[in-house]
Amino acid sequence: MVLDWGNQSSVTTFILLGFSEYQHLQLPLFLGFLTIYTVTLMGNLGIIVVIRISPKLHTPMYFFLSHLSFLDICYSSVFTPKLLEILVVEIRSISYNECMIQFFFVCAFVITEMFMLAVMAYDQFVAVCNPLLYTVAMSHKLCALLVAVTYTWGGICSLTLTYFLMELSFCGSNIINHFGCEYSAILSLSCSDPSFSQMACLIISTFNEICSLLIILMSYIFIIVTIIKMPSSGGLRKAFSTCASHLTAITIFHGTILLLYCVPNSKSSWLLVKVATVFFTVMIPMLNPLIYSLRNKDVKETVRKLIITKLFSHSM
Repeated sequence: MVLDWGNQSSVTTFILLGFSEYQHLQLPLFLGFLTIYTVTLMGNLGIIVVIRISPKLHTPMYFFLSHLSFLDICYSSVFTPKLLEILVVEIRSISYNECMIQFFFVCAFVITEMFMLAVMAYDQFVAVCNPLLYTVAMSHKLCALLVAVTYTWGGICSLTLTYFLMELSFCGSNIINHFGCEYSAILSLSCSDPSFSQMACLIISTFNEICSLLIILMSYIFIIVTIIKMPSSGGLRKAFSTCASHLTAITIFHGTILLLYCVPNSKSSWLLVKVATVFFTVMIPMLNPLIYSLRNKDVKETVRKLIITKLFSHSM
C-alpha cells in the first residue's frame, strides 16, 4: 500500500514474498517449521525450568545458559510466527511499523546472544584456568552485571540500526523478497540513498563480530594452553567435555552470521540469504538446547532424576 501527498509518497505496508515461488512446498514447509518451533519452545523452556528447579545447576555457567535459552525463545518467536503465517495466507503483508518493530527485536536479541556466547566463553576460561577461585571470580554480582551489559548493548545497537532504517524513504516497490524484515531486504526497497545505513550496519556488525570473537578466541587460547598442561587424562576429558557444547554452539552461530553479513557475494542470491536466515532464526534456537542437553552430563542427570521422581510419585 502506498499513500500519496502531491509529489511525495510513502509505503505503509510491505508484502513478504517468503517462499511463494515454491507453491508446492508451502504445506510441507509450514508443518516442518511448526514442528521445529514447537521443539524450540519446549527445549529452551525445558532447560530454563531444569536449571531453575535444580540447586546443583545454580552456577554461573547455567545462569548464562538459561539466558541463552531465553534469547533463543525470544528471537525465534519474533520471526517464526510471521513465517508460519505467510505460508498459509494469500495476502502476505506486514505494516511498516510492524516491520521496524520486528527488525528491532530480532537485531537486539541476536546481538545480545552474540555477546552472551562471548560471556560464556569467559566463564569457561575462569572455570578451567582458575577452578579454585571460580566461585569468587564469577560472583553473583558480576554475573548479573555481565548479563545486563549484553542486553543493554544489544538494545543500543539495534536502536541505532532501526533509527537509520526509519530515516530512509520508501516510495516505490513495497515487495520484500524475504519472509521477514531482514536489513538488506529492506534497504533494497529504499528510494533514498541507503549508503549511510549500509555503512552503519557494516561498522556495527563488524565491530560486534570482531569484539565477541576476540573474547572467545582469547578465552579458548588460555583454555587450550591450560588443558595441554593438565597431567591427568581425567581432567583433560572433563575440560574438553565442558567446552565442547559451547564451541559447537559458537561455530554454528558465528558461521551463519559470517555467511550472511561478512561474505561480499552472499546477497547476490536472495535464496541463499533466505535459507541462511531460516537456519539462523529457526534452526539455531532449536539446536542450542539439543547441543547443551545431549552433551552435558549435569543436565542429563538432572532430567533423568526428575523423570524418575515424577514416575515414582505417580506410581505411589
